[in-house]
Amino acid sequence: MKRLRVVLGILVTIVLLSAGSAFDYLQPSVNLGFTSFLDGGPPAGPGHYISEYLQFYSADKLADGPPGEVDAWILLNQYLYQSDQPIFFGGKWGLDVILPVVSLDMDSDFLNDNGTGLGDLLVGPYIQWDPIMGANGPLMLNRIELQTIWPTGDYDKDKNLNQGSNHFSFNPYWAATVFLGPKATVSWRLHYLWSDDNDEFRAVPGGPAPVDLKLEPGQAVHANFAAAYEVMPKQLRLGINGYWFNQISDTEVEGTDVGDDEKVFAIGPGGVWHFSQDAHLFFSAYLESGAENRPEGDRFNLRYVHHF
Repeated sequence: MKRLRVVLGILVTIVLLSAGSAFDYLQPSVNLGFTSFLDGGPPAGPGHYISEYLQFYSADKLADGPPGEVDAWILLNQYLYQSDQPIFFGGKWGLDVILPVVSLDMDSDFLNDNGTGLGDLLVGPYIQWDPIMGANGPLMLNRIELQTIWPTGDYDKDKNLNQGSNHFSFNPYWAATVFLGPKATVSWRLHYLWSDDNDEFRAVPGGPAPVDLKLEPGQAVHANFAAAYEVMPKQLRLGINGYWFNQISDTEVEGTDVGDDEKVFAIGPGGVWHFSQDAHLFFSAYLESGAENRPEGDRFNLRYVHHF
């Protein structure tokens, strides 16, 4: 056993010194641009909600990595229940469940993908507070969710890009919408990300003499933000939306810091069409910049929300 640990330590050291970008792109999939306008609360109060998200992501640059391109289609299937029962300082409990389906297409001589499959299951109990009211209407909506990401998605340790992360993550957030007047709003969703170990990580998937290593992605903070203006009363809001991701601690492999922290920023136009109080269509586009140790490209997102 001691000899095995020595051999493994030598192998990890060699990989760290020679693989370069082998430890890039190791953060789990999180909410980058899926939510934007009026994010501080469900649009129609208590009840059951079904949301369908369709996002297309295309990157022709793998920042700090090998040459390559990647396209991804992501379908999120969300069920949300908002109760009418106060439990904490007037906040009402709710439950958020999301099941992703992800299709990956990597074009690279050095990296490969796992095709199409299920992503990791997201489950989040939350507390939603009623609007803070002013003399002329609502001033603020906000919510705190203890979101968890469970390793139920497809994962192949011989692939660089997978639908699932093969480890548990804790990704709580605070979402809020502030009303600047009868027509203008700003919204944000601030996340903290912590990830558990992946014990089936391979630094060079499919390479000679593959060895399973213990990977612990670094902690991160990330956020979505948006500002909108009502251009058609009770029907259409237009504005700008964006997101950023910033890894704040090093990723570790077998207890060794491998650095290469991930960062990205994105911004673009968007809006929301209110068909009725119970049916809403959100649309957003994002242009990424400043990426480090992750792909850099464009995102296009549609989200339909229906209240029952």
